Amino acid sequence: MPVTPAWVSGTPRLAYSSAGSGTPVVFLHGIGGNRSNWAEQIEYFAARFHAVAWDARGYGESEDYAQALQFTDFAADLRRLLDALNVKAAHVVGLSMGGRIALDFYETAPQRVLSLCLVDTFPGYDASFTPDAREKFIRLRKQPLIEGKEPKDIAAAITKTLLSTGASLKHYERLVASISALHKESYIKAIEAMTRYKPIAKLTEIRVPTLVVVGDQDRLTPPEIAREMAAAIPGARLVVLREAGHLSNIEQPLEFNRALDEFLSAL
Repeated sequence: MPVTPAWVSGTPRLAYSSAGSGTPVVFLHGIGGNRSNWAEQIEYFAARFHAVAWDARGYGESEDYAQALQFTDFAADLRRLLDALNVKAAHVVGLSMGGRIALDFYETAPQRVLSLCLVDTFPGYDASFTPDAREKFIRLRKQPLIEGKEPKDIAAAITKTLLSTGASLKHYERLVASISALHKESYIKAIEAMTRYKPIAKLTEIRVPTLVVVGDQDRLTPPEIAREMAAAIPGARLVVLREAGHLSNIEQPLEFNRALDEFLSAL
């Protein structure tokens, strides 16, 4: 089925790809990604749904922006995307930072979310992550970039922290390419905005069907975090994908698609 690229007008202009027709399923990538991270999901779910994947502001083919980033800007952009698609409500699938965006969007516009799929993500930083620790984390993450390195220079090192021990060369090269394509300044803004964002998602107040997915070898947001999230969200389902790291949908696309398909089909 053909995948159509398109743009949401406004500032900044947002790029997205879509395929299929029917109930919308919107895929949100992580902090080191872009909409190509969801290629297998767009192809698979377009058979029964209107499958959509965006490039968040400052990512992929979406425009950069001059002002500082507030993390809530992403949720506002998601509203813009749904409005541009004339969509009242959609199934929202978010990985890592995309999961935080999905949770943030749900709290601001619950009537526009049919269900949530939270993939290799977390609900927010608790009080143990102090303001000083947050600033130290930001400095460490952006230091190589402000000292002159480009995303392509750090891509290999970051990729190794994201994959499972059995990941293929194909997966490695794909993630290196994804990270190498980051917009340097916008990536730094995203690191700063997400790390400084203080609200923690109110998981116990979620009232839509929710699927929590995690790779069994995810070192950034380990399975224990996913289990705690699923336990806190009323009626949530948990799926742990074997031999998968932080981008479980890329390492195990067949199993991921099957889990999400079963979840959506049961609604």
